Formats: sequence, structure tokens, C-alpha cells
Amino acid sequence: MGPSRQLFASVLVLLLSFHLSMCCTFTIYNNCPHAIWPGTLAGAGTPQLPTTGFRLEPGRSERIAAPPGWSGRFWARTGCEFDAEGAGTCQTGDCGGRMECGGAGALPPATLFEITLGKSKDRDFYDVSLVDGYNLPIAAAPRVPRGRCNITGCVADLNSACPKELQVDGDGGVVACKSACEAFGLDEYCCSGEFGNPTTCKPSYYSSIFKTACPRAYSYAYDDGTSTFTCKAYDYTIVFCPNANGMKRSDGFSTGQAINGHGDESEPLAMASSATVVSFHLCFLLLSVLFF
Repeated sequence: MGPSRQLFASVLVLLLSFHLSMCCTFTIYNNCPHAIWPGTLAGAGTPQLPTTGFRLEPGRSERIAAPPGWSGRFWARTGCEFDAEGAGTCQTGDCGGRMECGGAGALPPATLFEITLGKSKDRDFYDVSLVDGYNLPIAAAPRVPRGRCNITGCVADLNSACPKELQVDGDGGVVACKSACEAFGLDEYCCSGEFGNPTTCKPSYYSSIFKTACPRAYSYAYDDGTSTFTCKAYDYTIVFCPNANGMKRSDGFSTGQAINGHGDESEPLAMASSATVVSFHLCFLLLSVLFF
């Protein structure tokens, strides 16, 4: 093998190693009629993603790669204004007054998508949480080379059904709905103190409103049984403001499964994920260089 071919093969090996080290891709879609500013926050012991905050126009999407074993959360900020230095404020979901959240979490109330990616063949764990309140509807769907995994989310407009005492008012009306914990700070709502276990912390009147509207989402701290899902996926699609009747993209993916229901709705995908396809192409190209 000549020097140039050796160099090219070495570059391909590095590219393949990098690609395989990023086991999962998150594709974030803005289906809202207005701009949003998605934010990301890594869990303890895992690195921040390549971007931790950005502006996303209506109808646009952004893809972010994550390494194996990554854990963290995604949310969308609304009503933001930032200066040229990236400093500013948001009406909902603010993360320290910066465009890039840089390790700061969402200021409640905010609808959260939370996930822990499995390493190697370990399964992922994911959920949509209203424990910190609600600001926008969301749907999240795993994409897998074969088999089925559950879609989750909260596609209902909780702002329009939010009790007066939980409402956050902004431009044009209610922009977010607080959790009872955030609104009142009582142990029985926060599952703290003597209520800090699943035996004593039970659903409240307010969490039941959330659960009725969004049966698959966490409505309070110990709402695990119907709210946590597992899968081994290579890509997760996160859609903010999904249509309740389903939003169909040009590639055929649809959020139009009744994720507000209790049934076993899942996303069947026979096609290989983009991560699998790219890895195959890189491997084939490397073998071609080495042996032909």
C-alpha cells in the first residue's frame, strides 16, 4: 500500500472511530409557529453536548450527537432575547440568561425530555417530565434499525387548561404552567420531608390534572410506572409543538400515534438509522482502500 493510501486509510479509521464513539443522534424539530431556543443539560458524570443552547426557527431542525452512556435532558425556551454576546433572558425555560446554557438547567416551569443512553448493548431509559411544570407540548420517538419502541410525550396544551394558581402569564396570555411543588413549595407536593418516598407521596389534585392530559408523562416525582420507557435506539426525534393529530415529515416519520392514550403505541421503523448507514459506508470505504 502506497503512502497516500495509508494516510487515507488512517483518516478513515479516525473518522470511523469518532462516529462509533458517538452512539446516538438527537434530532430536534420545531413545529411551533414561533422560534424556540432548545437547551440541553448533561447529567452528573457525563459531558455536555457539543451545543447546550441555540435558536431554532419554525419548521427547522437540528441534529446533535451524544456519546455512549450519556445522560441528560432537553427542553425548549420561549420568548427569548439575546444580545450579540449571547446574554439575555427568556420568558420560559431560561438557563442562566445565556444563549448557550453551559451546564445550567431550565428555570421551572419547563417541559423536559430526559434520557440515559445505554453503553454497548444496554438499553436506554427515557421519559417526558412535567415534575418541573410545563411550557410547551413535546413528542419524543426512538428510531431503531428493527423492532418497535414506545413514543412518549405530552402533546396537550396544558397552558390553556392550567389552574389559575399555577399559571405563568406573559405576552399574549398564559405561557407556562407551574407544578404544585413550584407554586406552593409544600412537602406533600414536592415529595420531600416525610413525603420523600413513594409510600407517602401520592398523586395530588394538581398532578392528576397533568396526568389526565398527558398519561405518558411524569406528573410527580414517583410517577415511574407509566412514565419511564426503555429501548435501544440510535436516534431520537424530539418534536416541540407536535400536532395532536400527528405531524408527518417528508421522510415518512409521523408523531400521529395517540400518545395521549394508555395503549401500546410504538414506532415501527424497518429502515436502518442514519448512524448505522454511515458506519456501514465508512467500513466499506475503508475495506476498499485496504484491499483493492
